[in-house]
Amino acid sequence: MTPGLLTAVVLALASFAGMLRLLWRQYRAEPPHRARAWRLGLLLLAQPLCAALLHLTLFPPPLRTPQAELTVLTAAAAPGAFAADTARVSLPEAPAGLSGERAPDLATALRRHPQVRRLRVIGAGLEARDREAAQGLALSFVPASQPRGLLEWWPPQRAGLGNAFVLHGRAHDLAGGSAELLDPAGQRIDRVELGRDGGFRLEGLARAAGPVEFALRLRDARGTAVETLSLPLTVVAPPTPRVWLLAGAPNPESKYLRRWAEDAGVRLHTQVALGAGLQIGDAPLPIDAATLAGFDLLLIDERAWDGLSDASRAAVSAAARDGLGVLLRATGPLSARTRAQWRGLGFALGGGADALPARWPAQPRDEAAVRARLGPGSADAPRRADQAPGEAPLLSRRALALPADAQIWLRAADGAALAAWRPYGRGRVAVWTLSDSFRLVLAGRDELHAQLWSEALATVARAGAEDAPVRDEASPLDPFRQYRRSALCGLGDSARVMQPDGRVAALPIDPAAGARRCAGFWPQHPGWHLLIDDERRVPFVVRAQDEAPGLRANELRQGTWALVRSTPATIVAGAAPPRWFAPAASARMPAWPWFLAWLAAAAALWWFERSRLGRRNTASAGAA
Repeated sequence: MTPGLLTAVVLALASFAGMLRLLWRQYRAEPPHRARAWRLGLLLLAQPLCAALLHLTLFPPPLRTPQAELTVLTAAAAPGAFAADTARVSLPEAPAGLSGERAPDLATALRRHPQVRRLRVIGAGLEARDREAAQGLALSFVPASQPRGLLEWWPPQRAGLGNAFVLHGRAHDLAGGSAELLDPAGQRIDRVELGRDGGFRLEGLARAAGPVEFALRLRDARGTAVETLSLPLTVVAPPTPRVWLLAGAPNPESKYLRRWAEDAGVRLHTQVALGAGLQIGDAPLPIDAATLAGFDLLLIDERAWDGLSDASRAAVSAAARDGLGVLLRATGPLSARTRAQWRGLGFALGGGADALPARWPAQPRDEAAVRARLGPGSADAPRRADQAPGEAPLLSRRALALPADAQIWLRAADGAALAAWRPYGRGRVAVWTLSDSFRLVLAGRDELHAQLWSEALATVARAGAEDAPVRDEASPLDPFRQYRRSALCGLGDSARVMQPDGRVAALPIDPAAGARRCAGFWPQHPGWHLLIDDERRVPFVVRAQDEAPGLRANELRQGTWALVRSTPATIVAGAAPPRWFAPAASARMPAWPWFLAWLAAAAALWWFERSRLGRRNTASAGAA
């Protein structure tokens, strides 16, 4: 309870007690000695009146001042963006040459100017520390021009070993320029022209496990490098995927799938039927629930499917519901029974009697990037550094019409669907129409073959649990930065961060965070950090204070615009209550007029109570 409210309660009880006393005296008095009604009424009204005037003396009402506007100068504020006669403050990020009162933060500035009800922010925008102080005030924003270079991006924080990853982003003021992705060795592995809005999409391949640093390089229309930004990536080696390959006949596709699995570290169990009950490959396994539970993905073509018993098909269906990924390879015509059974798995397929050509999707012709992806080759098949990569060959696919509601993840150059999946219980079932992806290897494009099957494995195989990446909850649009407060959430009681200099920073949980379990962290050094939380070890990178200025400027701009949209356009003068940190003397009316009014009312009440006005004539009453 505030002091003003407590005092009001005490004064109300006192005035109520005084009114009860007057009424009791009036009741106990003999009729000839009772006060007249108008005298009693004045005495009763005087009790709350004096109490109210005394309360206003102790706690004067707030001043109803007109809306006062304060200009707030932030980073990149231009001298000509504000009038010379405006009240203004400069936050620490504002340029040093600007005139105005310096303040360490916005909350301090508002304590110095409690009458302010409007803010006009000029420059890059408000820091995260100042946004809470600006809430509840009318806010306008005059943003500074954005720097040239990277404006925003959506980088991957982690990738599986041997898998491809995608980087999306947008650059500013680089019309006609390009974006390049460099591997940790500095070789260009992808390059695209910037779109009209500056957007780009780059693809890379994670070849080595552990924390690695790729790089993004932006060039202008003349080819001059404008900005190069490191792309930290944690490449994790997931548990070895377990894949079961069932083929109805020997074919080159199975042979090159075995080679890919061996290079990618995939544990592949192969069974290829020869007919008459004969098989080649690994030792035959029974197709039942116990065996299927030990695999993450089942690759099976239409011939092998036709050779399964009803019990085996039921076991495959049940395993898919429990999370097993099933990839149905359509390499030839499908029988009516197979179509019906695959329809039960969620795929009503049309056509399929003929084979059609499938051209690989067109890609930008960048020989340097392709050679970097291909690598030096192997000991028995080395590649020269200047060897020109071959063209992607023409493949073939079955003319199957995949369901329109299925999730298609692979298309040919003409848009024809080559592979699609659907959820089936806790697992996924997919249909694959390519029959000769091995031709990519024969054409010298084994990186495309590896990418193709790595995406298939990542898309369809049984999902595994992974540690969530570390992100800054305080500034989700901008990565961790040196000397800036960050917020880490979802932490345990023993969470801590190992810094590049070897020091360990504890992360005490903020009680106000509740179930989110967040802690504040002020990184002092740029570079790789390691979050240690019980058994979890998650690396993350802190950027230098002045690195990627475009990302920083865009985060400030977006955060300030979000605050502008969430605050009212105007504040009614005097409607907002005084801030808890506002000095009472400057926020309220002076107390002396209320004191004089209370003194006059109290003196008048003292005189009136002792006067004979309104009393009955006691002498005449006694004579009668």
